[in-house]
Amino acid sequence: MSQFPDRSRTALLVVDVQNDVVENAHERDAVVGRIAELVQRARSADVPVVWVQDSLADDDGPATGTMGWKIVPELEPRAGEPVVHKDYGDAFEATELETVLAERGAGRVVVTGAQTDACIRATLHGAFVRGYDVTLVCDAHTTEDLTAYGAPSPAEVVAHTNLYWQFQGGPDRVADVVAAVDVEL
Repeated sequence: MSQFPDRSRTALLVVDVQNDVVENAHERDAVVGRIAELVQRARSADVPVVWVQDSLADDDGPATGTMGWKIVPELEPRAGEPVVHKDYGDAFEATELETVLAERGAGRVVVTGAQTDACIRATLHGAFVRGYDVTLVCDAHTTEDLTAYGAPSPAEVVAHTNLYWQFQGGPDRVADVVAAVDVEL
């Protein structure tokens, strides 16, 4: 399985589910609802929940600490649950995420959140190339409509990411795509 034989645990990653990031996201309420259910399941099963929060510094987005920067009100990190702040798409890049996962014995990550075509994609690949088993929750990630800039529709972006991730491969690692109700924590 993962390249971390001494790390048998799974961690649930909730990536960038911040007010301004998901304000206009495709199927926002349904996706946030599924993430909330996964968070509750993870907590009940004593599976680490790790929150990732983009600084939005390179975007014309809100400053750190503003309402737009905060995690959506439907989701709230509990005391003791780590919140990893990042400046790049890949949640592992120049952050303490690897240390957080190592401290929790996690060799597998279950990835949820936003934006599918940016931070989700980058974090999937970042985890995989670092040796983690990576599960993408097919109905618990989303993106905004960027068709005005030539991008496919949000539904197509989500579907394409789900399609290609199920065929990701590498030695001593597993990549899979699973619906929220079928995620094994």
